[in-house]
Amino acid sequence: MSDLNHPSDQQPATEFNATDLTQQFEQLLRTRRLNNLSTNLRSRSRSGSPAPHGQASSSSRPQSHHASRPSDSPAVPPSYSSLRNLPKIASPPQDAASLRFCNQLLSLSVGPTKYENPGLLDEALSVIPLDRIYGEAEDESQLLQAQANSIGENVKAEWGYQDCVIRALLRWFKRTFFTFVNNPPCPVCASPTVGLGMTPPTPDEAARGAARVELYRCSAGDCGSYERFPRYGDVWALLQTRRGRCGEWANCFSMLCRAVGGRVRWVWNAEDHVFTEVYSEQQKRWIHVDACEEAWDKPRLYTEGWGKKMSYCIAFSTDGATDVTRRYVRNATNHGADRTRAPEEVLLWIINKIRRNRRENLSKEERRRLIAEDEREERELRGYVVQALAAEIGRMLPARAPASGEEQKLPARQTGTALWREARGENGPASDAPDPSPPREGH
Repeated sequence: MSDLNHPSDQQPATEFNATDLTQQFEQLLRTRRLNNLSTNLRSRSRSGSPAPHGQASSSSRPQSHHASRPSDSPAVPPSYSSLRNLPKIASPPQDAASLRFCNQLLSLSVGPTKYENPGLLDEALSVIPLDRIYGEAEDESQLLQAQANSIGENVKAEWGYQDCVIRALLRWFKRTFFTFVNNPPCPVCASPTVGLGMTPPTPDEAARGAARVELYRCSAGDCGSYERFPRYGDVWALLQTRRGRCGEWANCFSMLCRAVGGRVRWVWNAEDHVFTEVYSEQQKRWIHVDACEEAWDKPRLYTEGWGKKMSYCIAFSTDGATDVTRRYVRNATNHGADRTRAPEEVLLWIINKIRRNRRENLSKEERRRLIAEDEREERELRGYVVQALAAEIGRMLPARAPASGEEQKLPARQTGTALWREARGENGPASDAPDPSPPREGH
């Protein structure tokens, strides 16, 4: 009787631990999910593998209470759908197609290393009107900071001073310095020319990085002169000729960005286009820049503006390589092309190999900084996939008002003739290109 009447003995019966209850509830949910998954896998395996003829199926046999318990059932291999999101394991190339793709990417990765040539950097600085570029950058930077201050005391400007330097350089490069070439004019009478195809480069052209040369003939009957258009890969030559298509534009502009102190990537797209990325310290991310179109931070331009379907976009720099396709292809179903050049595990191996080659001589601190930057960019790229899924789901909702800026229209390609753009399928999403694979000479 004394035990029943003692107040201290009755206290534990009314107390409970919320943390313990939460853990027990979470464990109960996990157990239930595992049981449901096991049941689904067993039913899927039964429906996909019918019993041999003449034997009763498992569903027609009476089942005991113990047979229905997942813990007593034989282990069933998980389906592919439950494994497809596991981390990829980098694998070296084995087949001929993967080896060709590997060699191609390794060769392309060498290009940006040439931007570190001190003599080339000095030559690049000599052609840039630095006073004009820095003056415009200073004005824009102060304007952006004033706008930020008007919003709040601790609000950062959208772009920093170095970003404004690149933006000013982009405007000057597009509007003053470089020229886009369709068919080069006749060197004698300046009449239009007609393309005759490719011709071998001369020794001088080959020495300046021209792996191929386009040959043109004057359309004027009384002239008939020929004009050669070497596709130079050497930036030194491009600083002199100051003309070309997207390959020359991206190569030369990337070099000039490096000359003014920017961190630069040269981005290769498998569908015959190249462009630039520069790193913004202000936003801690890589920014898309296309000198041909004077486009700044418009990564959806190619798929949603031009109407291109893209498979691979690989960014190369002196620090390594990165598959940045998810930045430019937000909706893989509508805008993605088949990635069939190599398995994804092989591409991961190639990317890792290029990174090792570029970073092996760096300090531990520098390598750690780059690894942290890689991880931050991977989170950014994954975020684009999530945003695309959310936008797709949102479009299916009835009577939904579009979000601010969501329906922003991106323009079709502006450079090149209309016929050339149409042949490449870059006149916008509504254009019906006669040939799905663009002409290779456009790059």
